[in-house]
Amino acid sequence: MRGFLHAGRSLENLNALAESRGIRTESGKPIRFVLPGADDPYYEIGVYQSGCVSTRPENLHDWFNALAWLAFPRTKARINALHARELPNDPKGRRGPLRDLLTIFDEGGAIVTCTDEPLLALLRSASWRALFWENRDRVRQELKITVFGHAVQEQALEPRLGITCKAIVLPEGNLDEQAARWLGEAPAGASPKMLLPVPIFGYPGWSEGQDARFYEDKRYFRP
Repeated sequence: MRGFLHAGRSLENLNALAESRGIRTESGKPIRFVLPGADDPYYEIGVYQSGCVSTRPENLHDWFNALAWLAFPRTKARINALHARELPNDPKGRRGPLRDLLTIFDEGGAIVTCTDEPLLALLRSASWRALFWENRDRVRQELKITVFGHAVQEQALEPRLGITCKAIVLPEGNLDEQAARWLGEAPAGASPKMLLPVPIFGYPGWSEGQDARFYEDKRYFRP
């Protein structure tokens, strides 16, 4: 898998895709993936003002961040714009609660789509054994998890117990548009508490050794 990722990893490829899809910041700047510079301004401000996303092709974290821009351009642009808007209001050297939410979702976010309300109730109540074990067939059919966060994408190359996303629940449809709207409509005082923890390694079939006892390990499946 790593060899496959390395084979197509170049700024030229990324920029060709970004240009062909017309990806822009909310300030109207075309997104371009560039090597980091010595005098880069604060990251999110720099992206918002110039459209230039510092990207090290050899760095998988940066690579998955670039892929997130290609897959979810509206959501990434909204996250960037909200960071740029909120930064002047934050105490010096500290993120406020909204920017905490944005950062956590950007790095480790996921989108849950499901019309089965009993399953969503189990998810919201962190009833992991009931959700992932007792209803595993229904989960496979009815509950879809789309991983957005680029840090989680990188971690999934070497799966381990404990990998957890922080999720929002959206209707089926254009997830990029809907996620961008959800973030843009976050109320004043929004914080990471609005995100649902989802231990994705417990999703049926995601990892080996899943049985009833697997979901009783409170180190990972916390109530």
